[in-house]
Amino acid sequence: MAPLITLLAVTLLLRIAGAIGIKPLRSWHTSLRGGLAAMFTFTGVAHFNGMRGELVAMVPPALPNPELLVTATGVLELLGAAGLLYRRTAPWAAVGLALLLVAIFPANVYAAQAGLIVNGALATALLPRTLIQLVFIAATIAVAIPYARTLIHRRPAATRPVLPAKNPSSATR
Repeated sequence: MAPLITLLAVTLLLRIAGAIGIKPLRSWHTSLRGGLAAMFTFTGVAHFNGMRGELVAMVPPALPNPELLVTATGVLELLGAAGLLYRRTAPWAAVGLALLLVAIFPANVYAAQAGLIVNGALATALLPRTLIQLVFIAATIAVAIPYARTLIHRRPAATRPVLPAKNPSSATR
């Protein structure tokens, strides 16, 4: 639940900052990028602190090397969080994080079904956890969509019309 609260609180705080005059934060899109970056920083750091043992225990037994998987997903979350903050990498980071959320979902299913203790409490039941995961995925996709529209509607340079160059000598006549 803490990651969801982080996402919502930081997004709302950034949006309020935009509403009171901080120009770069005037759009929901930018605020959402910041909220997601905060959330993925929060969850990424958890892969390397006191929660590490609980996260390793969440890895389904069918998967090899749980320690390595937890390290790799933590690094990917932190890199994704950083990528969200830079406009040019934000769409790629958002898509990567959406795919990561899908890839790690089996760990949440396992934790719920096995009744594991996560962060000092029983793992979130499967239905609420699934809904929360869908919110996270929807948020990452919402960050990527505006960029996708730009990329889809942009024509490659080879098909753009070429305007004739102005002849400097004809301009003086």
